[in-house]
Amino acid sequence: MSVNQDTDVSGTEAGPGSIGKPRVVKDDARTDMVGKALGLLVLLGDEPRGASAAELSRRAELPFSTTYRLLGSLTRDGFVDYEPDGRRYHLGLRVFQLGQRVSNHHGFAGTALPILRRVTEKTGEATILSVRDGNHHLTVNKVDGPQTFRVTSDPGHLGALHTTSVGKALVAFAEESERKRLVEELELEPLTEFSITDRDAFRAEIDLVRRQGYAVMDEENELGMRAVAVPVFNAQGHAFASLATAVPVFRLSMEDLVALVPVLQEAAAELSARLPQR
Repeated sequence: MSVNQDTDVSGTEAGPGSIGKPRVVKDDARTDMVGKALGLLVLLGDEPRGASAAELSRRAELPFSTTYRLLGSLTRDGFVDYEPDGRRYHLGLRVFQLGQRVSNHHGFAGTALPILRRVTEKTGEATILSVRDGNHHLTVNKVDGPQTFRVTSDPGHLGALHTTSVGKALVAFAEESERKRLVEELELEPLTEFSITDRDAFRAEIDLVRRQGYAVMDEENELGMRAVAVPVFNAQGHAFASLATAVPVFRLSMEDLVALVPVLQEAAAELSARLPQR
């Protein structure tokens, strides 16, 4: 018996008294493994100190053997680094390289960085550029101020939308249907005692941000820190990014911080004109 050459065959299945029939290869399992590997990378992105295979297996809800095998493949290809002493895995340089290419493609490195530096020169404080990534904000660029107290939201950081100034600005000035969805569906998990966790209060906060044109964070995301952010608009008038100044509470009052809004808005207008919009 011959098999049609157009059929993808990897072997035959035969039973007692039967003629072996072709078994068609399916890509479902292979695709699923790719998804599991990407899921491990995402989990490692949330672990700056790294994680063990057992920890990742538990968090990913995967068998240990599967997790260990995937980590081996990712380590071999440079997406993951293995630390033998602590038996912990970290994101590898290959991920950084790809991230830099994405950043350059969107202009976040070459185009945005000089603008952020000018803002920091004027304010003396850290300047942060973020975009929305699903139900989170993603820090794509940051310039630290000259002060010794350093803001910890580095590029690649995923943060909450409801507890941050950049997140609130992204929600408030999103396209209308998406804004309504986020306001009603975001999980309002408390990160500090000052976080907004009431749905009506969050709805009112987003309305206020839209009216005043900027968003603030006063120890809602991290105790001891406050920030102010403005939207970066695309041609349709929706925010495709947000720009913030972040400071420790002992250095600037909220009134002093809000006084920096015109500086941020001027920079946001330049970013809007220069950055590829999405």
